[in-house]
Amino acid sequence: MLYIDTARWPAHGRLFAHLISDVSAAELHAFAELIGAPRRAFERDHYDVSAERAQIAVWLGARRVPSREIVARLVAAGLRRPRHLSASKGQKKAAQGLFPGRN
Repeated sequence: MLYIDTARWPAHGRLFAHLISDVSAAELHAFAELIGAPRRAFERDHYDVSAERAQIAVWLGARRVPSREIVARLVAAGLRRPRHLSASKGQKKAAQGLFPGRN
């Protein structure tokens, strides 16, 4: 199943939401491609998607959940990727600059 929270994180003059899968990264990447989310928007275990793409995601079947459920569902599914398992601090991805203060 795919889940998305409400777009409320500002960046680049827009609001962004978090899109996750509780099944697999493959399901998440396929769905993100379907809604037109660029691969650079992937961060460890979720996609940061614009409010416009979030609406498309819900229309295509993603279930809207409160933000606090995003991490809980990833942990329960065993898909949470802690920051220390991602790229080293010196090799940040372009997508990690989307939300100041979260890097």
